[in-house]
Amino acid sequence: MKHILKAAGLSFAVAGMGLAVPANAQLTVWEDYTPQETVIELTYVKVEPGQLDYYLEGLRSTWVRANEAAKSVGQITDYGIYVVPFGSSEVNLVLRVNYPNMASLDPDKAEYDRFMEAWGEANMDSSNQTVRELYNNIRELKGTYILRELEMKLD
Repeated sequence: MKHILKAAGLSFAVAGMGLAVPANAQLTVWEDYTPQETVIELTYVKVEPGQLDYYLEGLRSTWVRANEAAKSVGQITDYGIYVVPFGSSEVNLVLRVNYPNMASLDPDKAEYDRFMEAWGEANMDSSNQTVRELYNNIRELKGTYILRELEMKLD
């Protein structure tokens, strides 16, 4: 009886592995999925305990306003701030910026000049000061990632 149970258990395990991995797992780009043009930048931040409201206040006057300027000239399509209420304590805030395409991230003097015209030199100087005097003391950047969505096609 033990041999029968062992053999049956082995058979179920092998059969289960066969179900877990499709026999023909070769997807083809453009046929089975389509890379989307929009790219998303996520920045993971660890804000010191008790400092989140100060950091958010700073973001409103720097990062949010800069993103509004970039959005007004078409350099980004959207942005967002997300609090991480659950999970590891490694990060507690995520910043998101949506760009129309990967080319939007390339260096371009004309685009920089358009942004600076909308944002202004005074705002840039003030933002840099806020980063040096506030942000660097109350937060740590844990990583920045660029994402491109893959839209899956169903059979």
